Amino acid sequence: MQLIPLSSATPALATSADGRAVDAMAGLIACIGAQGFANDALAQLNRWLPVSWLSVFRLSDHAPPRMPASGSYRAPDGTAESWAVYRSSLYRQDQTFLAAREQIGQARCTLVHWHAKEIPAAHRERIYTRHGLRERLSVVCKDKDDGLLAINLYRHESLPLFTGEEIEWVGMGAPILTSCVQRHLDLAGAREQSFDARLSVLTRREREVCERMLKGWTYEGIANDLGISAGTVKTFRDRAFDRLGIHHRNELFALVLVNTP
Repeated sequence: MQLIPLSSATPALATSADGRAVDAMAGLIACIGAQGFANDALAQLNRWLPVSWLSVFRLSDHAPPRMPASGSYRAPDGTAESWAVYRSSLYRQDQTFLAAREQIGQARCTLVHWHAKEIPAAHRERIYTRHGLRERLSVVCKDKDDGLLAINLYRHESLPLFTGEEIEWVGMGAPILTSCVQRHLDLAGAREQSFDARLSVLTRREREVCERMLKGWTYEGIANDLGISAGTVKTFRDRAFDRLGIHHRNELFALVLVNTP
């Protein structure tokens, strides 16, 4: 495990990778507020730095963790399945963010770099080995209510290990990356409030399916997260759409976005 506190003063991104980082960060900013933010943001990052998975964790000492965004790029998307495993049990024993928590306060952000072989066996086998992940580079900063916001970048075994130079690039881009993610989550929070008001007619399961559809999850990902079959997910979707008087996913987006602050 490598822990790298970051200075608030970072070198110009234009000096890294011939300006590709600047283009990627500009593209990342344009993704803020998009329904498929995680996948779109990951595609932009890959213009600069190869990354297979992206996940955003909100971690608290007083409540179970949350994953408000996740996506994949040119690798099978196991983020929802992995989250279901992590959220059901593994997070209780997870010490991989402990060192970062101790550093937060002294620096705005901290990088935490883990190779899969360094992850405890149960955690490694059920997530890293199962999905062919070789390492994780996390940008960690303070979140609301004294929790942690962790932006996790994973490399699949089809990619080489992160180099020291690449880790330095991520450190330079960390303030922009965290600002974009935090702004997107703020907008998503406003959208969820709008969702609560507009979709109060739905049952709990119908709402859970629609919530995940609005985050851009696939039916298979929703099924893994909720512990039901993909066919059952589609049944709840159909029932929800019938109650709402709509027929397509884009109409669900439009319904929630109307008058959203």
